[in-house]
Formats: sequence, structure tokens, C-alpha cells
Amino acid sequence: MKPIKYHFKTWFEQDKDLIGLMAIENPFAYNPLIDGLDLLLLVVREEATLSEETSHVQFEGERVQIRAVSPAILEHWLGGGENRSIIQWLVRGDILLDRDNYLLQIRENLLDFPSSMREQKQLVEFAEFIRTYLQAKQDLKDNNMLDAYGHVLTALHHWAHISLIEEGIHPELTVWKQMRRFNPGIYKLYEELTVSPETLEQRVKLVLLACEFSVMNKMKSCCELLFAILLSRKEPWSVMELKLHPHLKDLHIDISLLLQKLVKRGYIREVAVLPPSGDMNALELRYCCETV
Repeated sequence: MKPIKYHFKTWFEQDKDLIGLMAIENPFAYNPLIDGLDLLLLVVREEATLSEETSHVQFEGERVQIRAVSPAILEHWLGGGENRSIIQWLVRGDILLDRDNYLLQIRENLLDFPSSMREQKQLVEFAEFIRTYLQAKQDLKDNNMLDAYGHVLTALHHWAHISLIEEGIHPELTVWKQMRRFNPGIYKLYEELTVSPETLEQRVKLVLLACEFSVMNKMKSCCELLFAILLSRKEPWSVMELKLHPHLKDLHIDISLLLQKLVKRGYIREVAVLPPSGDMNALELRYCCETV
């Protein structure tokens, strides 16, 4: 790969808008880390479009994917949670060009895993856990066993991610290999769900019960970021104000569902206020939190 990296490094050196260039090789033939190609070039540019630019090229018999992004998109990926491969790219990749040490600083920040990043990722994972856990309960009630199994397995994945983040560890793509080492209890539940001789319904009910008693107790710690925002002012917050908050706007979460669960658990309060329209029959619900 060295001649390919050298070629593209020389090519991109001429780009005045370039901030950084990183090369990520495919570790195994069938690994999806870089979408099945042989080499990924992550190009960070000042003038990248609002959405990423992706192209595939062939060079000396190797298939190369080039993904050009702006710093804003890259940082959205890091905080939002929907692109899980990005952590591995930035940690494993070979930095070819790096203006003002931009990529190096991001890598060091990832390895440090500061508390602000942990809070964001915990909130993302817990919100996804809530959604898939509740869907699994509904599937079970409707006797849709295969759907219940799929959703409870996903919920278990999010629980595993929460556990790793609590330990200060980034969840990798091979999360169950990590869990076997760091949290054998959750790994045992995974085995009970996937290979136990019990019926499918019994396995699903077992894991849902464990989720109910173990993960729900993590609601307070996983939602610390949201509580801090709610406590940052005396006035209650609207849903849109929370969605657009600088610490939440890039996170991939269902804020409405999360707020409703927090209300039902008594962690936050709903406050009915007169909307801007003045319609007394349709009061706006806002949210506040006195103490946690």
C-alpha cells in the first residue's frame, strides 16, 4: 500500500483547503470496517460540501474509497453515534498529512476519552436502549417472537456499550469480544439469549427482565448531560430548544421518547405553558428538573 499512499499524499499536498489526510487499510478480506474495499482515504477539507463526498477508484489493482468531509461532519460523526466505524478509523489510521496537528489532536482526545465525550455517548446509547427495549416488550405482547428477539438483542448491544463507556473504553465493532473480558455478566446474558436451550419466548423474557432491573437503574447516570442542561436555567425547556442545544443537536437520539421515560420515572417534570399562538386549548409541554 505504500506506493498508493505516497501517490495520494503527493496529490493532496497541492490542495490548499486540505486539513488532514488519513489512510485506513482493510485488516481482513471480509471486514466491513472500510466497506469492503482495500484502502480508505479520509480527506478532511475546509471547503467540503455539507454532506460527505464519496468516490471509488482503482489504483495499481487496489480498490480505494475516498471520503471527503468537513471538520463539522467529522465531529458530528464522533458525537452522533451513527457512524461506529469512525472511532476505529481515527485510532488505527495512518496520518499522511495533518495541518496544525488536527487529526493527531482528535486521536489523542479519543484515546483520553474525556468525561464530556463519555456523557454524550452514554446518552446516545441509553436513548437507543430505551427505544429497542420498549419495542421488544411490545413485540412480546403482540406475540411477534422473532421481532422481539431481534429488538432485545439490539437492546443488549446498547447495554454492553453503556457498560464499556462506564469503564472508559470505546465500544468496538466486535463488542462481545470486549464484553467477555470486561463484563462477563452481560456476556452471559448474551449467551442465554443466543444459545440457551430454553424456548425463544423464555429467552426473550429473561433478558427483558434483566434489562428492566439492571439498565433502568442506570437512567440517572446515563442522562447526566441532559439533566445538566435542564438545570442550567430556571425556565422550562421546549423539545425544540433541547434538540437545538449545542451539546445535543449532533447526537442521534430520540429526545421525545427519552423525556417521556424520565417524566414517568420522576426525574424531570412536565410544565404546561401558554404557547405563542395563545391557544388555551393546546398548552405547550415543557420540561424542567429541580434536582437529580
